[in-house]
Amino acid sequence: MNLKNIKYIYFLGVGGIGMSALARFFNGTNIIVSGYDKTETPLTQALQKEGIEIAFDDQVKTLKKQLSFLEEQYINYFGRKLSISKNNILIVRTPAVPAEHKGFKWLVENDYNIVKRSELLGLISKNYYTIAVAGTHGKTTTSTMIAHILKSSGVDVLAFLGGISTNYQTNYIANTGEYPFVVVEADEFDRSFLHLKPDVSIVTATDADHLDIYGNHAEMEKTFIAFSKKTKKDGILFAKKEIPQIAHFRKPNSTYSIYVDADINSEKIKVVNGDYKFTYKDADVKWNNIICGLPGSHNVENATAAIAVCKYLGLTEKQIKKGLKTFAGVKRRFEYIIKLKDFVYIDDYAHHPEELKAAINSAKMLYKDKKITGIFQPHLYSRTRDFAKGFAESLDLLDEIILMDIYPAREKPMKGVTSKIIFDLMKNKNKVLVSKENLMKEIKKYKPEVLLTLGAGDVDTFISPLKKYYSKGL
Repeated sequence: MNLKNIKYIYFLGVGGIGMSALARFFNGTNIIVSGYDKTETPLTQALQKEGIEIAFDDQVKTLKKQLSFLEEQYINYFGRKLSISKNNILIVRTPAVPAEHKGFKWLVENDYNIVKRSELLGLISKNYYTIAVAGTHGKTTTSTMIAHILKSSGVDVLAFLGGISTNYQTNYIANTGEYPFVVVEADEFDRSFLHLKPDVSIVTATDADHLDIYGNHAEMEKTFIAFSKKTKKDGILFAKKEIPQIAHFRKPNSTYSIYVDADINSEKIKVVNGDYKFTYKDADVKWNNIICGLPGSHNVENATAAIAVCKYLGLTEKQIKKGLKTFAGVKRRFEYIIKLKDFVYIDDYAHHPEELKAAINSAKMLYKDKKITGIFQPHLYSRTRDFAKGFAESLDLLDEIILMDIYPAREKPMKGVTSKIIFDLMKNKNKVLVSKENLMKEIKKYKPEVLLTLGAGDVDTFISPLKKYYSKGL
């Protein structure tokens, strides 16, 4: 497919974090963009303010109306009419949009050109020097770190990110001219990252996840091996040394770690005034007093990979240190909502047992003498079923836990799978099950010193009311 022939793009699931970045990219070109999403969110509202028409129902008549509106936009933009045809319109679909979606079914029946988000990202990136960050966790922070270090060093970079950068308040960083580098988050869901052919690849973790897609962990690991081998012949792969199947990864590669001996290591890690300070070393250099303002040893690990990549791309020690020190993080990745002496509220996207463990342990390390209260919303029935024991073990690290109902996302209910299977496995006695409707009523019974909201569903819709409630009471 030649993108030069495309005049219109319609995004099915435009409010998704990956889809919205692509929509923003094309909205800045001579292509007219429109889309659909199931619900209105702050992200869809932001896209609408940027001029992207979005519908929130799946009716065919609504879709047809939007396609007509695309033609109107073209007339307004270029001053001439160009009717939509199957040769000049591209439909982009996220797997989160079900096959029974009425508009999608109509598009299929009428032979429209439909591609997955990952295919489109592959088409964009193939013509540029691409840095792709993969991993079951750590990829969003690492890719955003790399993009920020490059941009803050004066490098013209294009970035498609899996989260909202705090520095730029967006998941898409636009170039200002002819950009040499494209940074992308390489998503393992639905084997999406196999559409990429990067010059630089990073693999941060391969813990079991998306077993509804892969069936078992071994099959998922095979796909990460396949991704590693997508790296261009004259490119380089950076991979965390502790990854079990790393022996089968693309050769040659460069390993990194903060725990075991690797090609690249960070050591002498200590917390100074809330920041992590450490030493980075590889075969060529040893850089002392590097500062990372993000909490948790897992973020030192992410920073180690980011430093290695930026050094490989030719940045200096001074540029990298400055970029890392000024990196403000990613929205919903250990994001401070309220930070006072007597009360702290942190929101985190953690939706996998390992991510939960990292977020909770980071809070415990920073606030050793304070009571940690967590609100957790499980994401997906299949993930809850597959990792119930792991979730229970991670949540047991909290002093108090408020466990919400499962957020279904793209799935339909599964018989016997509810939040209660996690609840029953937990050893912590300070636990309660709540529905979304009762959460605000329940939280008023607690007096947390450190509050965490955790999950990848819509638990973030409670950030504003929780912030309002606690700000009023403080």
